[in-house]
Amino acid sequence: MASKVTIQDIADALGVSRNTVSKAINNTGVLAAATRDKILKKAQEMGYKQFSYMNIAEAALLPSILEAKEKNEIALFLGNFVGGSHFASTMLDKFQKELALLGYSLIIYRVIEEEIRELRLPVSFRPERIAGVACIEIFDHAYCRLLCGLNLPLLFIDSPADGFEAPLEADLLYMDNRTEIYRFVKEMVQRGKKQIGFVGPYMHCQSFYERYMSYRNAMYMMGLSCPEEYCLIENRQGISGTDRENYHKYLSECIGCMKKLPDVFICTNDAAALDMMQVLHSLGYSIPGDVWLCGFDDSPESRVVVPSLTTIHIHSQDIGLSAVQLLVSRIREPSLNYRTVYVETNLIFRESTEG
Repeated sequence: MASKVTIQDIADALGVSRNTVSKAINNTGVLAAATRDKILKKAQEMGYKQFSYMNIAEAALLPSILEAKEKNEIALFLGNFVGGSHFASTMLDKFQKELALLGYSLIIYRVIEEEIRELRLPVSFRPERIAGVACIEIFDHAYCRLLCGLNLPLLFIDSPADGFEAPLEADLLYMDNRTEIYRFVKEMVQRGKKQIGFVGPYMHCQSFYERYMSYRNAMYMMGLSCPEEYCLIENRQGISGTDRENYHKYLSECIGCMKKLPDVFICTNDAAALDMMQVLHSLGYSIPGDVWLCGFDDSPESRVVVPSLTTIHIHSQDIGLSAVQLLVSRIREPSLNYRTVYVETNLIFRESTEG
């Protein structure tokens, strides 16, 4: 009788480490897709039976391998519609695909403002059928605590700005909002651009808050000040939300009060940078002639706008994979300490800062 195939047998056959094979088989850690697929294919060829993870082709060939689950639905709560420009649109494709490979189905719930205000769950939500919950663009503290009280495995992909609030009892996943802003400020100073401002509602969410604080910390480390007139971090008095007309008026009023523009504006995201670009053009300023701009997201618009926008790229698919790993590990082991994970980002220089 043939002996049972082990992880070490697969590693020896491929000339890779046992740890690498274990990551692919058990869906732990991060591996290149090609490496993972090669390992899973070899494991299948050798007759390995203890899969917890496989690609789509293998899942079709080996349907019995997928673990039968009493609860196999993952609820995704969305606070806003996610369009093609939003980093989450690509992330969600990866998130749904990876969950499907593990035998989970994704149910999406659009949480409307009235439900958030009244602290009500969506009418069709059935917690008794749910294995875990992931949240995107849910930035209301009270509503987040309502979700924490469900006692379900819970993941927030970005979260409300924490301020003085108690930590959420959930796993948290962010893009790295700090490293590349430090790098950008340092690069600007080296290019002689020492007057740097910031644009965007910094308390909108934790990521925006971290980007703003990273800007201020970087300026402090460089021995530079952050004049308040250069920090356009609010909206018109009495106006809340994202009404573009009022927000553009707010930006115009702030710029009109400046004796002189700074050398550079860092913006909370590409949308804020594009708003700023429109307002500056309407006031007769040129970019990068009069002022430089940097966004955050690397949205499709950032590449086609004129001038093209310097920005910070978010690895959306890596966020999707990390989200699956965090949520599924929480489902499998509910007693784990709560974790906060950051995914790498990368600065991309384009025409709005003269390349």
